[in-house]
Amino acid sequence: MQLAPLFPLIYRILQPSFPNCLWRGDRHTQAIALTFDDGPHPEYTPQVLAVLDRYNIPASFFCLGACVNRSPDITKAICDHGHWIGLHGYDHRSFPRLSPHDLKNTLEQTQAAICNACNLSPEQIRDVRPPNGLFTPKTLKLFLEWNYRPVMWSVVPEDWVRPGVATVMQRVLQQVQNGSLIVLHDGICGGQDVAATIQVLIPQLLQQGYQFVTVDTLWQHAKINSQLLATNG
Repeated sequence: MQLAPLFPLIYRILQPSFPNCLWRGDRHTQAIALTFDDGPHPEYTPQVLAVLDRYNIPASFFCLGACVNRSPDITKAICDHGHWIGLHGYDHRSFPRLSPHDLKNTLEQTQAAICNACNLSPEQIRDVRPPNGLFTPKTLKLFLEWNYRPVMWSVVPEDWVRPGVATVMQRVLQQVQNGSLIVLHDGICGGQDVAATIQVLIPQLLQQGYQFVTVDTLWQHAKINSQLLATNG
C-alpha cells in the first residue's frame, strides 16, 4: 500500500509536537529546500548534480556512511558543487531500534566518512535526517545532547516506490508552499527516476516563483524568526 496520501496528515500531526526538528522554512517567503536521501549513488547522484548545475540550484544531500565510503569522489563532488551535506546514518538502520551507543556510532561513522571525503570538519556536518523519518523523543534528546540538528520534511512524494515521474511531480506540485522541505531519493530505491523528475519539476517551481535554498538556510530563517518572536513577544 502506498502511503503518499498519509504523509501530509503525518506532517500536520508531528510538526507541532516536535518543534525542535526542522520541518519547513518560513511561511512568508518563497524559499524552499530540495533534499535527497540515501546516496551517494555512483550512477544516480551524478545525474542529479548535472540537473542541479543546469539550473544553478543548491540542494541538500542526506548521505549514508556506507555509500560515502563506496563513492567518496561523488560525495566530494556534492560538496564542491556547493550543496549542503547531512547525515542519514551509516547503513539505513532505524534509529529507534539502536542503543544510544550504536546510534552515536552510526552518526560518527557517517560524519567521519564525509569529513574524509570532503575535507570538512565534524562541526560542519551536524544535520541529521532519521531513516524513514522514524524517531522518538529520546532520539531527539540524544541529537540535541550531541549537538546534532534533526531535519524532517513537509513534502514527501514517496518516490522510493517509483510511482512514475508524472505522479511524483504531481504530488510535489499539489503540496508545495512557502518554506516547503521536499524529500526525494538518489539512492538505490527511487534514484532511477530522480534526475528525470527534477528535470521537469525544477522549471515548474521556478516558474511559480520559488527560490531554492539549502537546509542550512532554512535553519537560519528559523533562528531569525524565533528571535523576532521572542523580541516582539
